[in-house]
Amino acid sequence: MKIKSTLDVKIFNTISYSVVGFFGIITLLPFVILLSGSFTSEDSILQNGYSIFPKDFSFEAYKLVFREPDAILNAYIVTLSVTILGTILALFFSAMAAYVLYRKEVKYRNKMSFFLYFTTLFNGGLASFYVIINNTLHLDNTFLILVLVHMFSVIHVLILRSFMQGSLHDSLLESAKIDGAGDFEMFLRIVLPLSKPALATIGLFTALGYWNDWWTPMLFIENEKLYPMQYVLFRVMSTAEMTSAILNTSYTVELPKESLKLALTVVSTGPIILAYPLAQRYFVQGLMIGAVKG
Repeated sequence: MKIKSTLDVKIFNTISYSVVGFFGIITLLPFVILLSGSFTSEDSILQNGYSIFPKDFSFEAYKLVFREPDAILNAYIVTLSVTILGTILALFFSAMAAYVLYRKEVKYRNKMSFFLYFTTLFNGGLASFYVIINNTLHLDNTFLILVLVHMFSVIHVLILRSFMQGSLHDSLLESAKIDGAGDFEMFLRIVLPLSKPALATIGLFTALGYWNDWWTPMLFIENEKLYPMQYVLFRVMSTAEMTSAILNTSYTVELPKESLKLALTVVSTGPIILAYPLAQRYFVQGLMIGAVKG
């Protein structure tokens, strides 16, 4: 049945849309300035600062970024592959670990939780981590190391376990077990579908971690065909700064460092922004589940 709009409802909707629209514009404004600055010449930025519309239009920063288009395209493919594969594996194994810690029938689950939590407080440090990856596991210079480093997060496991404890009733799993379902079947057909809001949230953070990772390839990757996009852009920025420093000692030529930073940010953040609208509806579902629970 359609609810008749009264004057109070119309006023409330008008004020609500106005306030939300105002804050939406405020949050969008920095990205507009970022995009505008990437298409502005270096001299204009240094003289006039940043603006919403480019005062002196220029493609110099993007020409420098895409000076080697094959390298950028290959880096995009590597980054997308690592992000998609790593996020799927991370969600699956994190949810499986959380499901084990959630089941009350599992012995020593509290001790296992403490063991996982303990690793977040103390670790062996970077030197031992580097030696194990290179000398023991021999995973350096492989695609697998880009996936494995960010695949398992204890914090994500504990968050998923808490979500399952608050959302999944024991009677639901007991009913499935009486009907003959095994533990792995219950995990696939009941736990995973009902955990979509939490998985979407954790998946978004995990995907961002994979997408923005330049530290792992800097340590372990030497093959240029395995360079992800963030590391390629990091090398472009480092090369530009080094070249500018060398040229300034004997010539007056300057590279567009400020606009180059903005162009690199636009190139690196463009595709990952699409992940937010896809995950948005699961965030809303998560809020609704919390609102109607009980």
